[in-house]
Amino acid sequence: MKRWVWILPALVIGTALGLLYGWVVDPIEFTDLTPETLRADYRADYILMVAEAYQSEKDADLAARRLAIFGSDSPAEIAASALPFGRENGFSASEISALETLVAALRAWQPASGAAP
Repeated sequence: MKRWVWILPALVIGTALGLLYGWVVDPIEFTDLTPETLRADYRADYILMVAEAYQSEKDADLAARRLAIFGSDSPAEIAASALPFGRENGFSASEISALETLVAALRAWQPASGAAP
């Protein structure tokens, strides 16, 4: 019983000090990061979502704009970068097919004059 007299206050004080340090002394500072810094799995998932949206919308301009957040590579190259990851990490056949369809559409796509991809 005598141990609990010391364990409970130590637990409460330790928790309080940890929260004080994490929230006041050295809190996390959030910074604005570009989508290019996403991990490969999140990047591939985003590209897959664009491919799935393209299947229903059939709008290559919109798909290219959605992929433009990943930098200056062509939209077709950006979309194609998700294919190896998808094949190696268990994307379903329909998901791979959606990615391949998007890549093919973006390779044939010509941006409207004056429009940025």
